[in-house]
Amino acid sequence: MKLHSIDTGFFKLDGGAMFGVVPKSIWQKTNTADDKNLCTWATRLLLIEDSNRLTLVDTALGDKQDDKFFSHYFLHGDDSLDKSLKKLGFQRDDITDVILTHLHFDHCGGAIIREGDRLSPAFKNAHFWSNEKHWNWATNPNPREKASFLKENILPIQESGQLNFIAEENPVFDKHIKMRFANGHTESMMLPQITYKDKTILYMADLLPSVGHIPIAYVMSYDVRPLVTMQERQDYWKEIVDGEYILFLEHDPVYECCTLQYTEKGIRLKDTFKLADI
Repeated sequence: MKLHSIDTGFFKLDGGAMFGVVPKSIWQKTNTADDKNLCTWATRLLLIEDSNRLTLVDTALGDKQDDKFFSHYFLHGDDSLDKSLKKLGFQRDDITDVILTHLHFDHCGGAIIREGDRLSPAFKNAHFWSNEKHWNWATNPNPREKASFLKENILPIQESGQLNFIAEENPVFDKHIKMRFANGHTESMMLPQITYKDKTILYMADLLPSVGHIPIAYVMSYDVRPLVTMQERQDYWKEIVDGEYILFLEHDPVYECCTLQYTEKGIRLKDTFKLADI
């Protein structure tokens, strides 16, 4: 098995929204904001190369929305999904599986492309993986999340016949990967847990957007159940430290991976490093 970090560029979101009740005077020490109070975030994906399977975790924002939509998010950077795949000798049609941690647009927008008047899967040979609870949540969106669950990102996956569900009661994807779940950010977000070189790697999705979010109370305003997120973090953080897990960070603008440790102030950052250094 080989793991590859896939860089697809950067986007911007409001710093206050990303840190909830935490004052800017505190969060700006780790995540600098521009003059519009926007912070830069990565759209970093994980590619898992194993035997006859090539699995991509999440797909970033894609490029099919109009200019007005993208004007809110200030996409920038030289990297793209296609460029990053090409550097590794792959292309989209080589992907056999796409795990979607959840269906917010910045995690699944790249799953679907626009071909003329048609919306089609960007990975024509892939099985797409979600779970039934989250799929139903996303296709019948609540008012708070409706702007993040875009039907053009979601429904064409099902219409293609390529959609599959992972059951929470049997979350094993293959012998190296199983799904963990979190319900504070959104219903039934999936966190792939990977056994790699005798280590445990946990793909954090939006449970931990960046190393600046490690303190338990640093919860995003986007989370639908912030108190649940805090409890999940408390439980996961202890397991992560005790198990010496490596965390893969999807949105941190600088760091790909990190580890955590116990300190006098609670659980905090231990080390940061690149996935390739494992």
